[in-house]
Amino acid sequence: MTEKPTPQDFDEVRKDIVKLLHQPEYDDGSAGPVLVRLAWHSSGTYDEETDTGGSNGAGMRYEAEGGDPANAGLQHARVFLEPVKSKHPWITYADLWTLAGIVAIKEMGGPDIEWKGGRTDYVDDSKLPPRGRLPDGAQGSDHLRHVFGRMGFSDQEIVALSGAHNLGRCHSDRSGFHGAWVHNPTRFTNQYFRLLSSLNWEKVKKDNGVEQFEYYDEDLEAGLMMLPTDMALRDDPHFSPWVKKYADDKGIFFKDFAAVFAKLVELGIQRDDQGRITNLDNEKGGYHAAPKKQREPGSPGKTSDDKVNIDEAGPLAKENGKFRARL
Repeated sequence: MTEKPTPQDFDEVRKDIVKLLHQPEYDDGSAGPVLVRLAWHSSGTYDEETDTGGSNGAGMRYEAEGGDPANAGLQHARVFLEPVKSKHPWITYADLWTLAGIVAIKEMGGPDIEWKGGRTDYVDDSKLPPRGRLPDGAQGSDHLRHVFGRMGFSDQEIVALSGAHNLGRCHSDRSGFHGAWVHNPTRFTNQYFRLLSSLNWEKVKKDNGVEQFEYYDEDLEAGLMMLPTDMALRDDPHFSPWVKKYADDKGIFFKDFAAVFAKLVELGIQRDDQGRITNLDNEKGGYHAAPKKQREPGSPGKTSDDKVNIDEAGPLAKENGKFRARL
């Protein structure tokens, strides 16, 4: 597809993303949180100094990026979106992945977030960013400023973007951490900040050697967790005022989160006055959409397919069933 898709085209994609969010066999019954993480990780590789990485290209289709340990578990999100890609083969993966995160946030009670289409898909893996650009939850304030500062984010934006931890949970077989940040991890609120700033969190070393912070709610008979990076937000003198502000005012948090997430999914994108993307890849190939992921391996020289696991859906269905059984 070389012509620019219309807003109506994207509206149809939005509707189909909404339909797939209910996933009873996955985590807490929703694909929403992992779709938000996919949008974030596909954009958060940007480096402002070198102008590399970012949401253009959908590099996670290739092993060099998709196989990054920081992206463990995101194969679930990619598989959930394959029926949408099959129905709308014209859309690029780069647009689909970022749009899915925007739609999921809204459907889970979050704010409206501005989103513009036009991203293209890389035709090979020659422009993928190096691994190591995504944040490590085991680190502290200096690490957060290094990672997010590289993308051009301020302290306030770092805290606002961290509010995405209102959604989803950690898995010990992916990040090493385990548990949810909030009581309802499929509902977008400011509860993350309220719990972070008000509860007494106990440092715990898990059997796998990973250290995290935990709180057990006797009334609800449920445990919650925080990462070392979360505690850094609470304790750092420049981050903590924003944690308190967002804990006290949901409206301000929603406004600031909408702005910073819109900025996140535009990282690495250059547009003209009409909103058309002017990145070199787009100029050469127009609106280039990679083909839908094949079920059988293809020739590496002839396909831009994800080489991580060609048919991911079957194994993931079994894995999700086992997870729900444990819950």
